[in-house]
Amino acid sequence: MRVLVVEDSAKMAGLLGKGLARQGYAVDVAGCARDAIWMATEHDYDAIVLDVILEPDGPGMDGFEVCRRLRTARRWAPVLMVTARDSVQDRVRGLDVGADDYLPKPFSPQELVLRVGAVLRRLAAPAIATGGLVTAGPIALDRGAHRVTVDAAEIELTATEFKLLRTLIEREGRVQSRAQLLETVWQAHPDIQTRTVDMHVQRLRQKLGKAGDCIETVRGAGYRFRRPPPEPRGRKRS
Repeated sequence: MRVLVVEDSAKMAGLLGKGLARQGYAVDVAGCARDAIWMATEHDYDAIVLDVILEPDGPGMDGFEVCRRLRTARRWAPVLMVTARDSVQDRVRGLDVGADDYLPKPFSPQELVLRVGAVLRRLAAPAIATGGLVTAGPIALDRGAHRVTVDAAEIELTATEFKLLRTLIEREGRVQSRAQLLETVWQAHPDIQTRTVDMHVQRLRQKLGKAGDCIETVRGAGYRFRRPPPEPRGRKRS
């Protein structure tokens, strides 16, 4: 598997790269935002380790902006953000621009390797879901192409949002507790909080627009997907 490490500190990039390489990953390093965007759009990576705080490389070109641009360019490799900034607002912002996980500094190279492996495992689609189109009301989800449309208009989801939506649709009508969703979508990683589920559901609803109403909140229990009832047919004139 091939991993892109985006880190402007040569020393830190070397440590992270060596740690990943010891576990069999092929590692490329980008030392600035511009190089990261170019490399990620020119090559296919299985995961991207992205530092949030990068040396100035153009207006607003921090790790958040890199992630946003990659998602806009339809690059869906899982993104693990690493940063010394660990406020709730930063975590929410990371999810908002399309990150799949968030690792606060300081951390050991071993921990990073474990987190990269965890994000790859939890976002890997099971064999039975490698193909096929699932429709649920106005939503069409193509599991093989990693593509979602609402009323035939394509919407952009992160890998985690896609797996969350797929899980809810495949279990349509059944209430999924936050613990169940953590186990299925996040593989119940110990650092993942139930608040993470709520934030992802909120973002997913926003992206789905009116179709987001299909994801119901069941107070005290969790979430449930329920497609809207068919529109009543107009009466035929005699």
